[in-house]
Amino acid sequence: MQIIRFADLKPQPWRNGGGVTRELASHRGPASSADGAWDWRVSIADVTSAGEYSAFPGMERVLTVVEGELLLLAVDGAEHPLEKYRPFRFPGGAVSSSALPTGDVRNLNVITRDGAFKAYTSIVELSKKRAHPVFEGQLGILLQGQAAVSPGSAGSPGSAGADAESGSGGQDAPVSLGRYDAVVGSDSQTPEILGRGFLAVVSIDAVAG
Repeated sequence: MQIIRFADLKPQPWRNGGGVTRELASHRGPASSADGAWDWRVSIADVTSAGEYSAFPGMERVLTVVEGELLLLAVDGAEHPLEKYRPFRFPGGAVSSSALPTGDVRNLNVITRDGAFKAYTSIVELSKKRAHPVFEGQLGILLQGQAAVSPGSAGSPGSAGADAESGSGGQDAPVSLGRYDAVVGSDSQTPEILGRGFLAVVSIDAVAG
């Protein structure tokens, strides 16, 4: 079972000084060698001032405000008011900028390479009685509240990597999650999250063909 701890991520300042980004996960494939970019990336950005966004030609973006009230996003001249927990999809190569009418915001950003991957972001409310599974190709990110994750009973035990954590009390011991911690999904011993609050589920699917 793999957990990415938000507190361990190093903030990277934007080139325009308008905020910082923390990368949760990314993937580089054969297509990325041509331009040096990743094929997909999931990150959380703190936006502290209005300004332009970096362009990502050949990519698609899904942006979700996860903290703060409102972000005014302009995409190729059209303004879109983005409220908290409402994902918005737009072309990465578009001319885009944002304004902050109600103050600073924090965004969950998912960027994928066109024709190679497609991303979806869903916001779900957690329950203490019914666990929410996180499958292969997904990240479960705790946005608000209190929650813990346990490995599922199906499949063979997963091996812990350098950034993996498991409960010290045994294979099935639940592990507490902090705000913005991410659980990496698996179809073998599928992680299951119980708690109260809201979870972002980011699904990244390979495009067939």
